[in-house]
Amino acid sequence: MNLDRILPYTRTLLERAVKPGEVVIDATVGNGNDTLFLARLVGEHGRVYGFDVQQEAITETTSKLEEHELKNRVLLFNQGHETIEDTLPPVHYGAVAGAIFNLGYLPGSDETIVTRPRTTIAAVEQCLRVMRSGGMMILVIYHGHPEGAVERDYLLRYCEKIDGLEAQVLRYQFINTQTPSPFILAIEKK
Repeated sequence: MNLDRILPYTRTLLERAVKPGEVVIDATVGNGNDTLFLARLVGEHGRVYGFDVQQEAITETTSKLEEHELKNRVLLFNQGHETIEDTLPPVHYGAVAGAIFNLGYLPGSDETIVTRPRTTIAAVEQCLRVMRSGGMMILVIYHGHPEGAVERDYLLRYCEKIDGLEAQVLRYQFINTQTPSPFILAIEKK
């Protein structure tokens, strides 16, 4: 298949936008896979800021980073992604090169703890304010559960209203699948 699957395409987009030494955000660290990817991407002089409301996710991600000797590149916060501007040092405002959100719930965990449209949209707005020109934000939307479908609808309406002079929005989705497969919204700041 010549078309990239959703998660590999997400990484391809981030690799195009983020250079070694830059600052990025993992808005939902989950099991730490994206955090680890971002830590490698920014290199030894870059910085990853990671957020998750579940201590389990922070603990798992910390272990993964320590195992790969990359913990020194990452700052993890056991709090919601809607606190990005309150947490990010002002020196990084206007310098964030990339961000990723894996929305829904933490696989293998409590499925009642899910991302919500209000806090996710607040976090997206904050990311847009702290990103540099050419920065890339990826929203991976898992909409196969009721809360995910609601969040999907809110995010699509929100992204359709983003001023095209401020950012471009790409929707990447396979539409002929048997079940609701995840898709991405990629937002590139102009």
